Amino acid sequence: MSEKLLEINNLRVSFITGETEFEAVNGVSFHVNKGETLGIVGESGSGKSVTARSIMRLLPSPPSFLKSGEILFHGQEITALSEKQMETIRGQDISMIFQDPMTSTNPTIRIGEQVAESLRKHQSLSKADAYKQTLELLRLVGIRDAEQRYKQYPHEFSGGMRQRVMIAMALACKPSLLIADEPTTALDVTIQAQILKLMRDMQQKMGTSIILITHDLGVVAGMCDRIIVMKEGEIVEQGTTEEIFANAQHPYTKKLLNALPKLHEKKQPKPLANISAEIDATKPLIQVERLSKEFELGRGQTVKAVNDLSFHIYPGETLGLVGESGSGKSTTGRTILQLHQPTNGEVLYQGVPITRLSAKQLKAMRRHMQIIFQDPYSSLNPRKKIVDIVGEALDIHKLVKTTEERQQRVEHLLELVGLSKEHAMRFPHEFSGGQRQRIGIARALAVEPNFIVCDEPLSALDVSIQKQIVDLLKDLQQRLGLTYLFIAHDLSMVKHISDRVAVMYGGKIVELAESEELYTNPQHPYTRALLQSIPIPDPAIEKRKYADAGSEETQVQYDVENSELVEVSPNHWVAITST
Repeated sequence: MSEKLLEINNLRVSFITGETEFEAVNGVSFHVNKGETLGIVGESGSGKSVTARSIMRLLPSPPSFLKSGEILFHGQEITALSEKQMETIRGQDISMIFQDPMTSTNPTIRIGEQVAESLRKHQSLSKADAYKQTLELLRLVGIRDAEQRYKQYPHEFSGGMRQRVMIAMALACKPSLLIADEPTTALDVTIQAQILKLMRDMQQKMGTSIILITHDLGVVAGMCDRIIVMKEGEIVEQGTTEEIFANAQHPYTKKLLNALPKLHEKKQPKPLANISAEIDATKPLIQVERLSKEFELGRGQTVKAVNDLSFHIYPGETLGLVGESGSGKSTTGRTILQLHQPTNGEVLYQGVPITRLSAKQLKAMRRHMQIIFQDPYSSLNPRKKIVDIVGEALDIHKLVKTTEERQQRVEHLLELVGLSKEHAMRFPHEFSGGQRQRIGIARALAVEPNFIVCDEPLSALDVSIQKQIVDLLKDLQQRLGLTYLFIAHDLSMVKHISDRVAVMYGGKIVELAESEELYTNPQHPYTRALLQSIPIPDPAIEKRKYADAGSEETQVQYDVENSELVEVSPNHWVAITST
């Protein structure tokens, strides 16, 4: 019989705003055994993070308050402990890795000192011993040149490296429980694979129990022994990982599982898009010729974000553009639309070189070319009603004559993207992330464009909402004859929406092929590394991957300038670095 480390009974947590009480967690009960990994899954607003922060007593009070329930850690009831007593438990016995590595480190303090602070506080170590142990921890989480890195500040670390530092901090005092709240959401797929492997390795070495909070069922399949599924503050299903994946009982769990794109499944035949009679479907709509974009870094230094790219997109086609953060994907999309001025090269729309257009001509061209942005939260003006956000483009291009006509056009656009006309008079804060992304799509469609750059339009959304948006984009493409450049780092979703896929690395396209062909027969080692790192929502496959991985992390090095592979290995766990 496994020994229980943590036990939660009938937990209820509410938030008070004004005179309204919102029950975020409603009667939740579960336990975590010593040495096991428990996954808590569910969409945004399901109560996952509130539950986790309640265990750590990290919720601000007010507006939150614990209505009822008990939290037993090592058999001790911790809800009644003083803040000082909880400070002793936090870090030393229970640690937490937060979702965003970019905001959870102090930008004014050196990385090494932030890790050492926890050791000195909880273990009363001398400065010299804390320094020595910090270097060991940094090496343990895979940070090379630990002495050098100790002295650096957070802005000198990438997202993946900062998340390693967060893990080092969390593990500094060898806690018996580690709570990981969406620890890989902000990371690329290859970095995610490294971080998850690191957590498993640490667990095996230290015997730590883990609560892993995520909406990615592929991650859960490989990491967790048991799963809890949460919806609207309640647990709707729980069981072993194998039970949940093989025989989910609750409709909500089935919905989450069905929303996952399956890499191994063949694509459905695509209905032909209804191309406008003004467009020659036999010629490329977009041609990119030797496009480059450099950014000044100061002190005479520049970075080549896009490096001599050439490709084309046909009318009614979706070209997927994938790669890790910093590969140049978004810069490519924005440079095509002339939101960045290219350093070299040309972009042609229906044979017209738009890089040479005057400001007035470019404004007219923008009717035909639009963008859907990554973050639905920051891309809508919070002070404007939806009718004005969507209607603004109609005003700029003088596409409507009267206020009444404008209102009707906006209402039609909202209905086109699956919203109702009543939504036109609301403000952005009154909508969910998925609804805001639909508004962003309606705004892009307002001027009846032929070409849309979809710049990571799914990354801020839950998996079931992602599927809805992809289905909407496919439907709109077929009905309106749209052509897409679909930029993403989620290769699974890209396969299902794209006709062809281009893989970017270091500002260059290293492989471009038909979607099905790229996934079944990748030619480039970097493409293979990306595909191998994708978590598959199948416990048998994922657990076999971890078993096969071994403890050594493999380096793939690729010389971008000379397009040469320097070193590669078939090992599943891959760290990609540019030489």
